[in-house]
Amino acid sequence: MSEPASHRPLEGLLVVALEQAVAAPYCSSRLADAGARVIKIERPEGDFARGYDKAVNGLASYFVWLNRGKESLVADIKEPGDAALLHRVLDRADVFIQNLAPGAAARAGFGSVALRARYPRLITVDISGYGTGHSYADMKAYDLLVQAESGLAAITGHPAGPGRVGVSVCDIACGMAAHSAILEALIGRMRTGQGAALEVSLFDGMADWMNVPLLYFEGTGQAPKRVGLAHPSICPYGAFETAEGSLVLISIQNEREWKAFCAAVLGDAELPSRPGFESNSARVANRSEVDAVVAAAFRAMSRDEAAQRLNGSRTAFGFVNVVADLVHHPALRRVDVATCAGPASIVAPPALIDGEARRLGAVPDVGEHSGAIRAEFG
Repeated sequence: MSEPASHRPLEGLLVVALEQAVAAPYCSSRLADAGARVIKIERPEGDFARGYDKAVNGLASYFVWLNRGKESLVADIKEPGDAALLHRVLDRADVFIQNLAPGAAARAGFGSVALRARYPRLITVDISGYGTGHSYADMKAYDLLVQAESGLAAITGHPAGPGRVGVSVCDIACGMAAHSAILEALIGRMRTGQGAALEVSLFDGMADWMNVPLLYFEGTGQAPKRVGLAHPSICPYGAFETAEGSLVLISIQNEREWKAFCAAVLGDAELPSRPGFESNSARVANRSEVDAVVAAAFRAMSRDEAAQRLNGSRTAFGFVNVVADLVHHPALRRVDVATCAGPASIVAPPALIDGEARRLGAVPDVGEHSGAIRAEFG
């Protein structure tokens, strides 16, 4: 059964993706989800992300996640015949995405300036580590390096030292920004008939997310401190251990919530009137004593009892789950995608459309569509 047109609004668009790793594949996978035809150009050995692990039926988890719904064409853009083939594809393409090393696409004749001159309706997307025009332009850039360079690692983790966000957040931020910029450029082309040259970097994507710490520092002279699962300016706000060792994370946002929490969860309706407990500013200054009282109460409760009391008081809370807990989380939505090694169950894309999730295309084997694409464009 075919999907409604609202589920595949990019049907009929052709995207060429000279891509590898995470940021560019993230972007193009979202275009493919929305119905665009995405031709992924790979080396004979394939996108190196295919070799990150073998966790999904022998295939790499990153690759399965980010390459559903694409066609794989093995080609060498330095070889004249393959370069000519790619130009024939681009002559019909709407979007060209590349995240090769800085300057590599241009040296092979596929720089955005040359392509925009040759194909005025084409939207070109250059994804890089740090952008262009400065001393970092030629630096190799991987997600963790950019987490460090952008200041993200310095405000993440425990007070004892900087920490890494446990997923490729800089790659993902970049891919999200590139995706939204492409959609805007497609709307713009509907009005003007002209494409656009887009540039997005991992650093710019994360620097945008770092606006609040940066502006806070410039305004106060103080960078946000690493506080683990606590909050630097709200108390109580943090993780507390239950009787069986589960960690429950609570968030008290105002005095009304604090009073309800004290009465229904701590069983002490008089606590908010005690010195050091009577306001958020007082509690922050008296954090060690406040946290000790809260911690003692939770240590006497089971996880289920804590959840029941917290729900009863309408306190915002969540459990600090491990990945094994995510597998069975009641809010988790999953969807099957086909692969050359059999079906894989991945997390469904976040957006529901008319109350339904999209069906996703298959993950291609290396060069799976080479013959068909060469015949079509040859």
